[in-house]
Amino acid sequence: MSTDPAAPASGTVHWIGTGLSTGRSGLSLLCERARRVVLWDRTAERAAARLAALGLAGRAEVRALTPAALAAEAGAGDVLVSMLPAAEHAPLLRLATDRGAHFACTSYSSPELAEQARRAAAHRRTVVLTEAGLDPGIDHLMAHDLVARAREAVGPLPATAVFASYCGGVPAVPGPFRYRFSWAPYGVLAALGSPARYVAEGGEVTAPRPWEATRGLTLAGEEFEAYPNRDSLPFVAQYGIPYYWHLDTFVRGTLRNAGWRAAWREVFDTVSTGDTEAVRALAAELAARHPTTPADRDRVVLSVSLELRTRAGGRWRGSRLLDLTGDPAESAMARCVSLPLAHGVTRILAGALPAGLNRAAETPREAARRLTFLTAHGLGGTYEETASTPSGVPA
Repeated sequence: MSTDPAAPASGTVHWIGTGLSTGRSGLSLLCERARRVVLWDRTAERAAARLAALGLAGRAEVRALTPAALAAEAGAGDVLVSMLPAAEHAPLLRLATDRGAHFACTSYSSPELAEQARRAAAHRRTVVLTEAGLDPGIDHLMAHDLVARAREAVGPLPATAVFASYCGGVPAVPGPFRYRFSWAPYGVLAALGSPARYVAEGGEVTAPRPWEATRGLTLAGEEFEAYPNRDSLPFVAQYGIPYYWHLDTFVRGTLRNAGWRAAWREVFDTVSTGDTEAVRALAAELAARHPTTPADRDRVVLSVSLELRTRAGGRWRGSRLLDLTGDPAESAMARCVSLPLAHGVTRILAGALPAGLNRAAETPREAARRLTFLTAHGLGGTYEETASTPSGVPA
């Protein structure tokens, strides 16, 4: 992460895209804190309708999104917030850099985005905020918090560490399919085809088919299923895990309702073929077969835990659990994605973030600040901590 100061923010925010993750909480916060908010959609009418549906009619300007129109309006110091698919982030970041503007999204930091962020910081002092939603996002903040608490509790002692972070958007009332599509169905299925890399029993493990590594997980007395997702290993450094901790387990993954693996056999069979067109066809079929109705309520469950065992027999464990159900005004997913993102944008507006790449929060202090804000708005989850020392050893 750079420590160079960022270019001054203008106070104008361009929120680009109005999909399922654009929520009232996030947009409302920006309408309160930003000098000007512009909402972009395929047509101005669609953008206006989305504002009205969120109870924010008249609070932001609306525009029809075309590359030329956005390029004409984006100015120096503005913040471009991409709620578009990940493939669209790089072109928007290039536009932000060309205009001397800043950029924010909730997606993972691809190597391309990271390299663009480095160049943008050097040439235009651009802030690039990524991984600033739910997962990735709130999970990062919780991980930073637990690592900081553990290091303070145990001190600079060698210890064996067990870290696990699982997140899932699930139906509040599970049906036979055990899932509710809260983002693009094809993206959900395609993600299953990516191998997962993590640490288990002290060694690096790769699961070519992540669902085959599914295990049961009990949270607050409720049974779930969890499986590893993507590549967990880069986050060891990102979370500040000290070198003197031996990692027995380090995994980031996805949470599903109990019974999910059995209900999704058809999906796994198709994903296993590697046939992109077949996966697309099945995604469309499943979306039609399991539609989301206005009466449906979604639920977000995020569990992050860290346990340390010292050589002397001491043990420390901390955990955070966020469990939120959507309501008629806003889905749980939209709230959990848009509010932390919007709060991150307010930090750009305040000049609090350095130029270059900022993944959610790169320091324990910034992570604690954001987690405090989210806790005040019902997204910090519950915290539990237990500690013990061996007999005869001072606590």
